Amino acid sequence: MQFRKLKVNGALEFTPKVFPDDRGLFLSPFQEPTFVEATGHKLFPIAQTNHSRSQRGVVRGVHFTVTRPGSAKYVYCARGKAIDIVVDIRVGSPTYGQWDSVLLDQDDFRAMYFPVGCGHAFIALEDDTVMSYMVSSSYVPEHELALSVLDPALGLPIPEDITDPIISDRDQVAPTLADAREAGILPVYSLCQEIEQELYR
Repeated sequence: MQFRKLKVNGALEFTPKVFPDDRGLFLSPFQEPTFVEATGHKLFPIAQTNHSRSQRGVVRGVHFTVTRPGSAKYVYCARGKAIDIVVDIRVGSPTYGQWDSVLLDQDDFRAMYFPVGCGHAFIALEDDTVMSYMVSSSYVPEHELALSVLDPALGLPIPEDITDPIISDRDQVAPTLADAREAGILPVYSLCQEIEQELYR
């Protein structure tokens, strides 16, 4: 397995080796030795695993968890194809306001690691795109917030051929990054780092 640092501080891309044969294929989308090499610590204690299936043109996000509790994620695409996006919304981060994206699909099975406090969005490029992820905190509705994936100041990479993206009612009314910062609802970088230290203790 190989890894690569992304533009967002602390975010990573992982690419496993795929072993195809006449039966199909085999791979390991998460491998602890490589994760430890990349981060200096083991993966967070897993509180929940999530699974979503989306049709082409679905755009989910930008989602984040309030801190505390905060949430770290490890995400891969089990079927189909998606543009997965990490957005640095941690106030005080050296890469605040920046984002990076990785093409996740059922060919290369790349995965992404999202540090605590980062925003997550993805764009399904094929029908029946299945995203699977491990998270460090359990789902609590009042802890889950969103930012506008269409915020022009962010300029997230929605393909031009997806002319009418399918966005949930909640995500359609989500605030911009600037409005969320003014409202004081964004994660604070120093607190996110404290939470990560506790997770990886």
